[in-house]
Amino acid sequence: MTLHVMPPSRLSTERAGSLGAAAAGPRPVPARPAPASRAHRRRVLVVEDEQDIADLIKHTLERGGDVDVDTVGSGDAALKSAAEQPPDLVVLDLNLPVLSGLEVCRILRQRPATAAVPIIMLTARTAESDRITGLDSGADDYVTKPFSARELAARVRAALRRGRPGDAPQAPAYRGAHLVADFEAVSVTVDGAPVKLTRREFELLRYLVENRNRVLSRDRLLERVWGYDHFIETRSVDVHVGRLRAKLGPAGRQIETVVGLGYRFVE
Repeated sequence: MTLHVMPPSRLSTERAGSLGAAAAGPRPVPARPAPASRAHRRRVLVVEDEQDIADLIKHTLERGGDVDVDTVGSGDAALKSAAEQPPDLVVLDLNLPVLSGLEVCRILRQRPATAAVPIIMLTARTAESDRITGLDSGADDYVTKPFSARELAARVRAALRRGRPGDAPQAPAYRGAHLVADFEAVSVTVDGAPVKLTRREFELLRYLVENRNRVLSRDRLLERVWGYDHFIETRSVDVHVGRLRAKLGPAGRQIETVVGLGYRFVE
């Protein structure tokens, strides 16, 4: 019988390697980024009566670890939840039991605690008239079903980024020949008559006034007012500028179109 004996040098080397590995222990696993502390998380209220859709949105938004999502399934429950704890953003379906999404949106805009909360409408209604009605009722964005969960999450993140501390200082007020805008008091008048603007129109006017006499591209307006660098057509800027001009009457002429470039607010 022949015995195969490992040479001493090889045996000691392998044994030392084994002992060294044992002493060192298992290789460390790279740690995942810690989720944001609860104090720094944003609260999103999802108002959706189809539970599977609500669960999908909740799972997608909470996956990043910096958002907490509450879900409710009716209009009255949405108003109750928002009154008890105003959210940082609302994802709002239109076809809801008890109160419609449009009515919920209008009521939230009338309440001081939720007047400035971003609202993203989520609905199967795709007609242009439905979009206009939703935006006129105070919504900041309008997403149609079926929708991409990743795109919706991007829109939510963009909306939550707007208006955070550290943004550029904002002009408190503007007084012109026809237009008087107090941005701190959220008050706009033309020739002494109050003008009712949607939140998006108000933010658009403020950004134009803050950068008066400067040409702002449509992409720049999308980034700074809408918070998007994509996902939304620049045509939306043209539509909002047109409606803002119409509401401002004689002061609307101060918003000039610079062909091929964008828009400029002139004094």
